[in-house]
Amino acid sequence: MQCRAFSLWVMQRFSKSPEIDKSLRHSLKDSAAFAAMAGFGETYISAFGLFLQATTAQIGLLASAPPLLASVAQLLSAWLGNLTGRRRRIILAGASLQAVMWPPLLVLPIIFPEQAIPLLILCSILSLVGANLAAPQWSSLMVELVSERRRGEFFGMRTRITTAVTFCSLIFGGIILNYTAELNHTLTGFAIVFMAAAIARFISVYHLARMIDPPVNTTESELRLDREWFKRLYHSNAARFSIFFALMQLGVAVSSPYFTVFMLRDLQFSYLEFTVIIGTAVLAQFLTMARWGRISDVFGNRRIIMAAGTLIVTLPLLWMVSSNFWYLLVVQTVSGFAWAGYSLASSNFLYDLMTPRHLASYMATHNVLAGVGLFLGAAAGGYLGSVTPVQVELAGASYSWISPLWSVFVVSSLLRGLVMLFLIPKLKEAKRVRPIALHKLVFRVIRINALAGVVFDAITLSKKNRD
Repeated sequence: MQCRAFSLWVMQRFSKSPEIDKSLRHSLKDSAAFAAMAGFGETYISAFGLFLQATTAQIGLLASAPPLLASVAQLLSAWLGNLTGRRRRIILAGASLQAVMWPPLLVLPIIFPEQAIPLLILCSILSLVGANLAAPQWSSLMVELVSERRRGEFFGMRTRITTAVTFCSLIFGGIILNYTAELNHTLTGFAIVFMAAAIARFISVYHLARMIDPPVNTTESELRLDREWFKRLYHSNAARFSIFFALMQLGVAVSSPYFTVFMLRDLQFSYLEFTVIIGTAVLAQFLTMARWGRISDVFGNRRIIMAAGTLIVTLPLLWMVSSNFWYLLVVQTVSGFAWAGYSLASSNFLYDLMTPRHLASYMATHNVLAGVGLFLGAAAGGYLGSVTPVQVELAGASYSWISPLWSVFVVSSLLRGLVMLFLIPKLKEAKRVRPIALHKLVFRVIRINALAGVVFDAITLSKKNRD
């Protein structure tokens, strides 16, 4: 079914305009190259930090400081876009910077081992500066090229391609790292996968350069940071969504950077086992993304965020039930299913909220808030993971857990739940959609294939056991 979908997009027309249709095809190829960079490179940055003997707190800093500091580049991107009225040059500059930062990210920590972790963090910041410089302008361009009627379908297809290539590249990356680690040449393995990430990003730049860039009315797209602008933004649905998303990022980031530490350090998984665990979630996203996209077009994005977000609340707690490898594969299947819907719906919700001429400015503000949330969450998780004892004496009894990171998982799940409980009711759907009950929406996605059926059976069994 999924292979057939890949063959169909080659013949499918995405727009009546030949220029726009050609640009959207290049966008799909860009998505594949970008995904290869993510699979070979970004997946293994934390693992590389552990290889360089980073502590839990340093892993948290590696995960949180780059997104926070680099998010400022989005404000610069919005200003440059408003100043020039052209988006493609900014997109290409940012993507190229990200591509050229992969070799220094590997080499500098090796040349200067005493400063290995600070240099790794610095290179990660510069890499994400490039990504953040490109992001608002890319979003503004894409929302203009893709019609609202087909937005869910197109971005669902694009994300499906991204997840498929990410899955394949991270599997190959894991095999390379596992093989080189067995030969005591782990550094060679990291060199291979990071160079593959750099090459993939340069291919992405090639396809981005071949997309058209319709002129923007710069007088209408000015970023007015006056009192009235902030007042309108404060009372808008856009502000409510940005606050929700940033706080959800905070809750997620309390634990998300530390699953790598938990698997490689505490559970002593091999690189291959680590890769399979990560890859399972990506595969589950791939198998369910198309259905999420079609449901987004018909029933809207708020319902999807509610359904997927409810599952996301429980994910850290599921990691505490068992450390069995096969059990964690089931957990990751649920995770991929939930994150596929949440990520797609959140992106589409943003596009529905704003017009193309205002999107770059809003995206910059939105992502800065998200970066702040991510930094605060990861910093809190790093602190908890560093100070929480493995064993506690209470009322004459001794209580222990297998990892201090369990406290991080509990706090993360609690914060996610509070955000969902109090802020989801304040969000309003940005477009007119058909109503649907929450359980019916979930069933529409789950019934599409056997793997998703396993997810449904696992959730049902878990509910029965609780009852």
